[in-house]
Amino acid sequence: MTLAWILFSAYLLGTAYLGWLGHRKTDDFGSFAIGKGDLSPIQVGVTLAAATASAATFIINPGFVYVHGLSAFMHLGFSVFLGLVVMLSILSFRFRRIGADAGALTIPDWIGKRYDSPGFSLYFALINLLAVAFVVLLVGGISIVMQKLLGVNNVTALIITLVFVTGYVLFGGTYAHVYTNMFQGFLMIGVTVLVIGSGVWLMMGETDMWSLIAEKNPNLLTGVNPESNLYNDWFSVYLSGFLIGGALVCQPHILTKALYVKTDKAVRRYIVVFSVVFLLFIMLLLAGFWAHVSVPPEQLVDATTGAFRQDLVMTVYLQTVFPDWLFTVISVVLLAAAMSTLDGLLVGISTITANDLVLNILARRKNKMSEEQQMKFAFQTGHVVLILMAILVFFVALHPPKLLGIFGQVGVYGLVLAAVPPLLVGVLFREPKIAVVWTMSVVALLVHFGLYFFGEQLFPNSTLAFANPGLTAAIALLVSITPSILLHIKK
Repeated sequence: MTLAWILFSAYLLGTAYLGWLGHRKTDDFGSFAIGKGDLSPIQVGVTLAAATASAATFIINPGFVYVHGLSAFMHLGFSVFLGLVVMLSILSFRFRRIGADAGALTIPDWIGKRYDSPGFSLYFALINLLAVAFVVLLVGGISIVMQKLLGVNNVTALIITLVFVTGYVLFGGTYAHVYTNMFQGFLMIGVTVLVIGSGVWLMMGETDMWSLIAEKNPNLLTGVNPESNLYNDWFSVYLSGFLIGGALVCQPHILTKALYVKTDKAVRRYIVVFSVVFLLFIMLLLAGFWAHVSVPPEQLVDATTGAFRQDLVMTVYLQTVFPDWLFTVISVVLLAAAMSTLDGLLVGISTITANDLVLNILARRKNKMSEEQQMKFAFQTGHVVLILMAILVFFVALHPPKLLGIFGQVGVYGLVLAAVPPLLVGVLFREPKIAVVWTMSVVALLVHFGLYFFGEQLFPNSTLAFANPGLTAAIALLVSITPSILLHIKK
């Protein structure tokens, strides 16, 4: 416990210092939102990888591999990875150019200016508020890890998390986000290499790991697992993962990274950096296989309920193969992994609220403030929004609604699904039609939520795993993207 507090305190001090450096670079709303275009491709690439690889990558997803086998690894790992890289390559270059010419600061701002529609921008600003549910989930997850690591209660853990992360984002904005994520990202790389090394050592041992797994269940080593309720067909494993990976690029803290740099060359370089680092992070999912031969199954059972806990797979594996002091070091880094996603979301949501909700409404009311006054007002509003959001998240996380987990996961998919048609069409075609993409944006939301909540009732004979939000989101993407593109090609 003492070591954990020492390491965590050192992490807080280091991150606080980087937040202060970010504060020195932040002097207006533009620099708060997207910086001044002086960030290097390495900084942006590592930041993007750290922000994309949340705590789920390190803690939750290995559990899915443990339960569902190779099919889960192919879906959560390589299919999603390929989707991310392909969509980044398609969107980022023209998104940056169009955004730079229009002076866009956020995705809703970019969409509004690309389609010359403040109402369209307002629509997406409201949809992006769905990300608040994801913020609550992240904060709740950080709190759980912090309670176990530091021995504090839930209230204390929530206060430490929200005050600390909100604090450095409040003062440093994008620069604080990038500087701290660079620090967090390199910590995550170090731990990743260490954990992968433990797995390689295990596979080089006398035990034939793959034979032991095959004896347990040969379906764990097949590209499609017919016994799985999530990854039981080609579409669920491969195509849906690819499509979801592509859609996740449209999150407010992901695609806007293109606005952090000034040239296409810089965009190309940070995509390469991101690809290398994120591919390394994906290898951690193999811990789901390693746990089969190194962790006794009884250690993955909840002592209170007697139920199997797949979310314990990674934690128990690390406790089994590493000494206590090294496990403590790794646990602190896992906290950093969660915070690296949280701070990016906070920057994105606060900027969107200030720029695309408040200023948008003021403009529609023909407010007479000058542009300089509007930017100053937005800067102040962004700070107020951060504080209010921290207070809201604290109370919601303290007593989370029963459906929050489902809404957070499904809601994030909904957020990106709505954004894909206008972003993709806006980048690919010179004269995008707002009526088409707005309609398809709504269709994507309706199909996704409709299939997730009512798919089994609507299609009782289907073998599709409607309980998998990734699958319903993938279907919604196909239904919305296909006509969006075909109608513009026909034109």
